[in-house]
Amino acid sequence: MPQQLSPIRTSTLHTIGRTPIVKLRRVVPANSADVLVKLEYFNPTGSYKDRMALAMIEEAEMRGDLRPGMTVLEYTGGSTGSSLAFVCAVKGYPFKVVSSDAFAQEKLNTMRAFGAELEIIPSRGGQITADLIPSLIARAKELAQEENIYFTDQFHNRDSLKGYAKIGLELLLQVPDGIDAFCGGVGTAGMLMGVSEALHDGGSQSRVIAFEPATSAVISTGTPGSHHVEGIGVGFRPPLLDADLYDEVRAIDEGQGRKMARRLAREEGIFAGTSTGVNVIGAIQLAQELGPGHTVVTVASDSGLKYLTGELYGG
Repeated sequence: MPQQLSPIRTSTLHTIGRTPIVKLRRVVPANSADVLVKLEYFNPTGSYKDRMALAMIEEAEMRGDLRPGMTVLEYTGGSTGSSLAFVCAVKGYPFKVVSSDAFAQEKLNTMRAFGAELEIIPSRGGQITADLIPSLIARAKELAQEENIYFTDQFHNRDSLKGYAKIGLELLLQVPDGIDAFCGGVGTAGMLMGVSEALHDGGSQSRVIAFEPATSAVISTGTPGSHHVEGIGVGFRPPLLDADLYDEVRAIDEGQGRKMARRLAREEGIFAGTSTGVNVIGAIQLAQELGPGHTVVTVASDSGLKYLTGELYGG
């Protein structure tokens, strides 16, 4: 009897979500808690940002804020832009992006492939400095004054939480014996906040731990700096970060994160970016503290295919 597969979908948008979760087997030291990783690169553009993009567009449509003939606008380092470009392509909206050469060329090219119009803000030496994201935001706000623009404004858009909450709802079904700690890196903070709210609303007593790059530990120390972990460490405390929805912030060394990303590919078959390596380094720290009989969950944020020409895998 052949295994039953999912039915034909009427749109690629219906393939977002329902991502698998795996237990790490080789990179977690002995006498540690189980570490589970939800493989969000199974989403259509290879990132959990697909969930966020779909929610921001469809919630705006339902309110009447976004209508046919309007152009969607966003500032983005790449994954949000790729996801919005994908959603806009399917729905037929033109999409303008303010981005930078500090981000992976693969991400910029992906946005263009989906039909996005890009404006590139130069960086200093390819680094994500404390002033880079604010400069992207300032330019996007200027463009938002044009007619027939819908500015998704990801750092202030609470619609994104509805998209990310679905990760938490899926985890409640996938890990029925309970989650002792859920952890992940903070960019907009939408993923961590959306998952946290869904877990707690579902009765989970999970601790929630936020991660940020050690060289730009704004949330934990108030000190911004430069780093090269795309997607997190934006140089300021993100407005969506709610102190009632997380228990702790930890600063993680990005060099360790890069090494772990490479180990994950070679030892676990998980091909992801540096932010995923950071997530797993932090999750392993928690697993060692909690010990056997406990469960730590994190996410593989995006696919390693987005970093083939950079220093992570291209060197």
